[in-house]
Formats: sequence, structure tokens, C-alpha cells
Amino acid sequence: MTNKSKRNKIQWYRMDLHIHTPGSLDYQEQSASYLDILRKAELRSLDIIAFTDHNTLRGYAAMMREIEQLEFLERLGRAEPEEIRRLAEYRRLLEKVLVLPGFEFTATFGFHILGIFSPRTPLRQIEHILMSLRINPTVMDEGNPAAGASSDVLTAYRLINEAGGIVLAAHANSTHGVAMRGFDFGGQTKIAYTQDPYLHALEVTDLEKKGWQTTSRFFDGSKPEYPRKMRCIQGSDAHRLSADARNPKNLGIGDRVTEVSLPERSFEALIDMFRGTDFARTRPYRSSRDPYDYIQAAREEGANIVQSFHEDMTRRNGFLYNIVADVCAMANTNGGAIYVGLEESPKKKPIGVENVQASIEALYAEIDSKITPKLDVEIDAQDSQGKTIIRIQVPRGNDVPYAVDESKIYVRDDSETSLAVRDEIVQMIARNLGQPQTYTFETPLEETPLPAEGVPAPLTGVEIIATEERKGRMYHTVRDLRNGSTVRNVTRSSARRLWHYAITEHESRALDPNAIQWHGEIGLIKVYERGNDTRYDLAQYDEQNNVRIYYGVTEEGLHGPWQVFTVQQPST
Repeated sequence: MTNKSKRNKIQWYRMDLHIHTPGSLDYQEQSASYLDILRKAELRSLDIIAFTDHNTLRGYAAMMREIEQLEFLERLGRAEPEEIRRLAEYRRLLEKVLVLPGFEFTATFGFHILGIFSPRTPLRQIEHILMSLRINPTVMDEGNPAAGASSDVLTAYRLINEAGGIVLAAHANSTHGVAMRGFDFGGQTKIAYTQDPYLHALEVTDLEKKGWQTTSRFFDGSKPEYPRKMRCIQGSDAHRLSADARNPKNLGIGDRVTEVSLPERSFEALIDMFRGTDFARTRPYRSSRDPYDYIQAAREEGANIVQSFHEDMTRRNGFLYNIVADVCAMANTNGGAIYVGLEESPKKKPIGVENVQASIEALYAEIDSKITPKLDVEIDAQDSQGKTIIRIQVPRGNDVPYAVDESKIYVRDDSETSLAVRDEIVQMIARNLGQPQTYTFETPLEETPLPAEGVPAPLTGVEIIATEERKGRMYHTVRDLRNGSTVRNVTRSSARRLWHYAITEHESRALDPNAIQWHGEIGLIKVYERGNDTRYDLAQYDEQNNVRIYYGVTEEGLHGPWQVFTVQQPST
């Protein structure tokens, strides 16, 4: 309840945390003054900005020296009328716009990292960080984006964070970005660079775009190899005051803005927000006539492993129980958000929730009484299309497995909540105890050959890796590519939806390798629609020249060479 009362005092501020100045060697308007930059920020209605010159504090330091010199002349009574006017303008603008010192560091292999600090941080301390990151003094003096042999990305994250700074991956999905978009390699390096605990957020250039290929959708916590949901923001990366009409890629100040919800306009409030997990507190800025609807954006993504939607929370017909089951499942899986008061379909208007505070109290009480061990969730109210929606934020549990009514253990599987099977419960217990997830079963599982070298398996879908018949009934071992789990003794009748589809296909279809559309060692069996998703059944030769089948792969699971099949048309 205390969190709710705090939110009542919070308001939205507009920020652009990636602005260059004439302190950067590649700034496109070297004649621009620092007052020009502040005036432009005011004109664009910005509340918070950061000077982030390349590998230097030159711009911010130059502005502060100018202000100090004007204040010195004022104290001596020797300031000229023009100097008095300049100082008064600085004071007026700095009352309206919070200016933060920072830098854009060029790490090993050219990746760019933003470090942003409190105005109270001594500039020498920030410069010491750059020197610790092995930035050459000549590079610092020039504001040169080419840093030479500097430190690596993870070292930069750690040192900036330890110094009390905000750590952002600059234009993460673009050139010099740690998301390594367009690279046909990356693997564990990309995971480390985007999931590191010292990294506060990803700055992206596609925040307002829609679709499964957007950066925010990729890093929404639904992928087993990228389990940490990443906050995504946007900034202008302005190297000039206004956008270049001849080259729209050269943005001006405030051409890409993020709104942030804070109790006050301060660095302390800002970094506290970045360290938190309330992702609704940042949003791309839009005019008041077309405000950004965080809930609607979630609906357009649809239900998945980390979010679900419920129109009703009454006990009648089990609606309240279903919400509690989702809470349990997300805590056992990867955390997530549950929205109450609307359907999943983005085309249907929300119905909202009446008696919001009473409903929030009821949800807290139900979760507290139904789920063991104790699980701390955050429940608040959000607005969507003029209706009040309740949001439940569920953490990834630290004491798995969680159970409803002390016996029912649920897990999240794509957009479904299902009762966990034995092997999944064993794996959760092993995870909780910190033990390797290897087990001994009555029937030993023969080692499955690996895929042919060069193309890893898809990131989603399931694979039937073994089948055994007992008394006329088929028992399968299923490998779920979405979370890496392997579950034995699955029958068609006991299987979940995607597992059931895979087992049905496996049992009923005699696969002809010649009917597969091969593209080198990988192949397409068919494309089909399931709900709002396009699914792919795929094939691959392993190192022993056997054909492996991956059922129900989503487009998000197609990486590298697998993406060649996205051009195929759905078939039945």
C-alpha cells in the first residue's frame, strides 16, 4: 500500500540522455554554444539531459568553467552587461533543465557504453574512470570516438556502476551496439553484454516500432538464454542542434525522447528508477494528444511466458484461481506481469476494474493465503484507454518450487500455465539447491547426437528425442528448446498443447526426408498458424547424418541460417 501512495506523487519527465556537444570531435556544429544546446533542450520541452561526449567530459567541463568564470566576474562586480545576461540565461535554463555529466565510452571492438553521473560527482573522479578504462589522454582531449586499445564492455559496466553512475548500452540494436544486431555470431558474448547485472538499460532506436523483431520484444525476458528482462529507452544521440534535413539519420536534440516517471527531477530519483524493475516507469515520449499506452503495447505483444491477461477476477468460474495460478507459474519460471481488467486481444476495449483498492487488497490476500512459500509481488493500478487496469508484477522466485494450496505446482509454458511434471519439479529443486541439473532415471537415456557443426538448434519449439512403447502405450522424452528442460515419460494424453502437437505429429507421420525443403543441413517441413503466431516444423541433420525434427518453432526461435525459412508461406 505504501508503494501505491508513493506512486500518487510521481509525475512524468522528458529526458534525452544521449546528447553530444562541441566537446566531441565529430560534432557537426562546432560553432554552437552551450547556451544554444540548453535553449534547444528547453524548446523541445526536455526536463533532463546528459552531455555524453566521446570518451571525454570536455563539453560538460567547458560549460561549467564558463559558468564559474561568469560567477567570478559577477562577484568582483566586473561582469559586462552581455556577461550578466549570459549568466542569467544559464541560471534560468538550469532551473528548468537538469543537466547531467557523462560520456560515451568506446570499449574493445568498438562497442559504445554511456556512463551518466550526478552533477555532484567531481569531474576529476569521472575522468579517473575514463583513465581506468584505458582511454588515452590525447583521445580525452580530442573527444575522439576512436579510442584504440581500451577496456572491455563488462569492465566498463562494473566501473561505472561502482562509481555510482547510470550504465546504458548506447544504440544497442544499431552500429556499435552490444545487441550485435546483424551479426551472424555473438553467442555467449551477446548474452553477457546484454544481461550483465551492472547494465541498467538498453538505449535502442526502434522503441516505438511494433512486432516480434523489435529490440524490446527480444529482451522481454521470455527467452531462456536471455532471462533478464531489459529496460529499453531511447535518446537522440544528437551531434547537432536540429536534425539534418539532408540526412534524417543525423538527429537533433530531443528528436528521440523517453519519458520517465519520478517523484522528483533529480539524479538520485533517476538512478533509483533505473535500478528498479517497474518497466512502466519509462516510455517513449508522445504528445498529450496521443499518449503512450504501456498496457496496450503489452497486449499487442500478446500473452507469452512473462505476461498474461485476465478480464475478470471473481471467484465464480475460477477466474481468481487462474490469476493465482499464473502468479505461481511465473514465480517458478521467469517472473512476469499479469494484467487484470482486459482481454488479451488488442482490438477489444478494456472493461477495467471497479473498486480498485479493494480489488488490490483482495489479490494480495489471495496470493498470500494460496501460495507457499511466501512470495512478495507488487500490485498497482495502471490506465489504458480510459480504464483502470490492475497490474501484478511477479519476480522470479528465489525459493522454488512455489505451490498453490500447498500441492499444485505450476509453470509457465509460452502463453500457457500448466501443472509441472515430475522432471520439472526435480529441476526446480536442483536449481534452488544450486545443484547441477543432471539426474539418474530408471531407464537411462541414450546420448542424443548433437546437430551438425555450424548451425545450433532453434531457440524455441520442442524435440522428441526418445520414444518407448510399454504395454501398447507410447512414452516420449521431450526436449523443450524454450527453456532447455528434458522431460521423460510424456504421453499424448498427458502432454501440454505444444508437446501434444509434437507427439501427435511424431506418432502419426512417417517422415520422408526427400519431402523436406532442404537448405544445406537444415530444412523446412511445414509452416502453419497457431493463434496469432506463425509456427514452423523444421529438420536438421546431426553429426551422425540422422534427421532431427523441431516442432512448433516460432519466428523468435529462428536465428542465423534458420531465418531463411521466414519467407515461406503458411501451409497446412
